[in-house]
Amino acid sequence: MNLSAYVIPVLLASVAVYGMGRHVDVYSALTHGAEEGLTVLLRVAPALVGLLTAVSMFRVSGAMEWLSGLFAPVLELLGVPPETAPLMLVRPVSGSGALAVATDLMAAHGPDSYIGRVAAVMLGSTETTFYTIAVYFGSAGIHKTRHTVPAALAADLTGFIAAAFAVRLLFGGA
Repeated sequence: MNLSAYVIPVLLASVAVYGMGRHVDVYSALTHGAEEGLTVLLRVAPALVGLLTAVSMFRVSGAMEWLSGLFAPVLELLGVPPETAPLMLVRPVSGSGALAVATDLMAAHGPDSYIGRVAAVMLGSTETTFYTIAVYFGSAGIHKTRHTVPAALAADLTGFIAAAFAVRLLFGGA
């Protein structure tokens, strides 16, 4: 008997019973919440479609490979494996795209290699910045990001460099 299979149904039933005990129209509250959720989805969807289209165009155009080659010398100076440059370019924009790039890196170099470990730590220590900004700012109706994008990208860069440093420190260098 798997107890975890009952957690969500029990939680939902508990909320419904609690709401009825407080004399709340549970069904009306549920449909109102669903309506608000759809409204948020309609505000956020155009930004997400544009973002996913841009990522696809970026990969297919060859710009990702060109930028990766351009950044390779700087990455070597920072102690970051240049092979992870495509991951660093895609991660702030697309989580699924970054996962695909990391999977390719691990298939080519092995998951226990220095590059594979750095890629895994990079995935875990950085955020899909533009996706997050599009979703949260879009749902709140904010159009001007001001300092959010530069600050978030600086945090991502710090995460990328720290990931390479941590792997080198804990597992040894390349």
